Amino acid sequence: MDLREIMRYNVFVVVGDTLNEEKYAYKIKNELINSRYKVYSVGKELKSLNDIEEEVDIIDLCINPPAGIKLLKENKKNFKCIIIQPGAGSEEIIEYLEENNYPYIEGCLLVGIRLYGKYS
Repeated sequence: MDLREIMRYNVFVVVGDTLNEEKYAYKIKNELINSRYKVYSVGKELKSLNDIEEEVDIIDLCINPPAGIKLLKENKKNFKCIIIQPGAGSEEIIEYLEENNYPYIEGCLLVGIRLYGKYS
């Protein structure tokens, strides 16, 4: 899967500090909302991916790796792909995703929105 394909989906989860205007998670969340995607926020708003009541398409990891792996390991939701933002990845996360055959890419969702978003 690549950024072009990811941007065809509609339900995104941004995992990170979506309340602090200085953080990339905040910027990504708002870019997605402004581009008319459905967005959930886990980390500061919802505490777990499992708190989301509907199906999830894309999970965007924009959080420190120790917190990210914890959230991933407790996740019971199905998803199409995980995006690992720069700085949010670790060997442990990559190994966990590969061991469980979870689809993922390492990249920047802001680039995806700007290049391939619904209104780009």
